Amino acid sequence: MGLQDELKTLSDKIKQYRDEARVQLHLAHQDVKDEFDELEQEWGKFRTRFDQVMDDAGEASQEARQTARKLGEDLKKGYENIRDKMK
Repeated sequence: MGLQDELKTLSDKIKQYRDEARVQLHLAHQDVKDEFDELEQEWGKFRTRFDQVMDDAGEASQEARQTARKLGEDLKKGYENIRDKMK
């Protein structure tokens, strides 16, 4: 799987977790909501970096790709954590 496919799959999975968390957020405690709000800020940063890497995939530096991947993995873990807390 190429980098673009990998990042697209990661982005799709993050979106799924994000949507699941948003649906159940009204049931969550305030501390989980605060955690979600912080992740939302990071989501914005990730989307900006993701869009840059996808637009410039051929020209994006290894560092830019690794940064996008790291941000994405951190977000994925954060949304998984929130999802697991709400089960």
